[in-house]
Amino acid sequence: MSDEAKVTHIVVLIAMEAEAKPLLEAYKLQQQKFKLFSSAPSVVYTGESHNGDCRLSVVTNGKCSSFGVDNVGTTPATVSAMAAIAELKPCLIINAGTAGGFKSKGATIGDAFISTKCANHDRRIPIPGFTEYGIGFQDSTPCPKLIEALNLKSGVVTTSNSLDHNESDDKLMAENDASVKDMEAAAIAWVAKLSNIPFFALKVVTDIVDGDRPTEDEFLENLLQASVTLQEKLSKVIDFLADQKLCQL
Repeated sequence: MSDEAKVTHIVVLIAMEAEAKPLLEAYKLQQQKFKLFSSAPSVVYTGESHNGDCRLSVVTNGKCSSFGVDNVGTTPATVSAMAAIAELKPCLIINAGTAGGFKSKGATIGDAFISTKCANHDRRIPIPGFTEYGIGFQDSTPCPKLIEALNLKSGVVTTSNSLDHNESDDKLMAENDASVKDMEAAAIAWVAKLSNIPFFALKVVTDIVDGDRPTEDEFLENLLQASVTLQEKLSKVIDFLADQKLCQL
């Protein structure tokens, strides 16, 4: 997509309903009855930016029919991303959500980070050529003016399919120079690159990866407030982006 193209339709991919709810309410987005494709659990909400200059679609991963919980992780994120690109045809994709942050990178609870790159830290394939493929670094769309204007932090988002982490994960996350740890951004970044759609992630910190508290306890304790913060930051991001040229981000 040309850098001179304007942002006229943003698709925001959010895994969990609790993360998406404040944004849906703030923009009065309407749930659509259609499915992105017949078997996809993804749920679509549509509306427009506050100034009316940009279409806004939010896609969540829906609920797991077997266990009744939010579909999280790279597999449902990939399904939602591919279907959203094919059916909604966005100008820009944002993967928004909560995540772990690294105090060694200056992260504190409630901080908002924009991705500079995305990578994986659980795809360990010690075969020549496949090692780099497994890590799978993907550049995010540069948006220095957005980061400066909204006083956001930035850094590498590293992805796995586990909420916790082990010593092998820790080693790769350090090698990835990670500022934020999540469960979907690298997968969505890969799909966006396949379709040549501009992409970045916006993550709000719920827990400190290199801290001394259990991840699950800190995550659950801070999820509600982090979701509210996510809506506040994401609203400002959307209003900044609406009808801007990609080269002006």
